[in-house]
Parts: sequence; C-alpha cells; structure tokens
Amino acid sequence: MSTILAVNGSPRVDGNTAHMLQMALNICAQAGHQTELYQAGGRTVNGCKSCGGCGSHIGRCATDDWINELYPKMMKADAILLGSPTYFSDLTPELKAVIDRTGFISRFDGMRFSRKIGAGVCAVRRAGSIHVLDSINHFFLINDMIVPGSSYWNMSLSRDMGEFQNDNEGMRTMKRLGENIVWLLEKLS
Repeated sequence: MSTILAVNGSPRVDGNTAHMLQMALNICAQAGHQTELYQAGGRTVNGCKSCGGCGSHIGRCATDDWINELYPKMMKADAILLGSPTYFSDLTPELKAVIDRTGFISRFDGMRFSRKIGAGVCAVRRAGSIHVLDSINHFFLINDMIVPGSSYWNMSLSRDMGEFQNDNEGMRTMKRLGENIVWLLEKLS
C-alpha cells in the first residue's frame, strides 16, 4: 500500500481545486492506497527567505511554521499532488511557498523527492492554467520526480464554487489522473 498526499493550495477548503484533488485521491483510495488531503491554502504565507537555515537544520525550515508540518508528510508520501486555482495566470502564494520552501529543504536533505510521483492540478476560469501547471511541473522535474499525465491537461474550467462538478471533461481528466497514478505506483513497486 502506497501513500498519496494532495496539497490544496486554494484558500477555499471545499472549492473546485479541493474537489479535483479529492476525485483523484478517491480513485487511489479505491485501489487500496492511503490518501490525505492537506489544506495549505488560507494559511499565513512566509516565502523562502534564502537564509540557508535548511542547510543547518536538515529536514526543517528555519522559519518554524506549517511548512515544517507538511514536509514530513511529503517525505512519507509515494505520490504528491499539488493543486492551485489560477490567480492572474499563476499559483496561489501558499502553493508557491510550498514549492520554494520544501524544495530547498529537500535539496539540503539529500534530494528526498527524487523518484516520487508528482502531479499538478489547476482550476481556472478561462486562461492561465498552463502557466500554473508548468510552474508545478518545473518543481517536480527539478526534484527528479516522475510526472504522470492524463487524458487532457490536469485542469478544470471552474471558477465559482461547485463548477467543477459541471465540467465533465475535467472530471474525466481527474479520474484518469488517479488511475494513472495507481498504475504507475503498481509498476514502480
């Protein structure tokens, strides 16, 4: 049994991004894997200060906040999903903090994300999702992670609360993403 962690970068706890992540997690749970949805969005954001403290506090950020709660969960996970709505064609500040700070912690901690599975998802009103997914995928790729695809870009045309449930293609894409993660976990084990 593998562990799949999804990090919701949206401040909306029960919004479209959370539902997208949960749909993929449900497929993984149905296959017998342990899943967790971590709510990062809406938390106080402290960006990376480039202090180098993670180099002397191996496995921890020098800024002692929720990132130090999240990082061990990411280390335990075999697959990590990162989700964000599109804010002016970019990630939320919370997800950017996750990327920057856990990325540096991992690098000083022996590249601990290496060969984990990583998949990004994005809720978007109209445009900008490709940039969001590109930013998330850059994080995965620079950390030597394996990135599965789906039947379309891992996004949903949904802005207002609940619109994801009306996006049939987006729902199919999340379902297939979950299936591909399960398939990949089985192949890697």
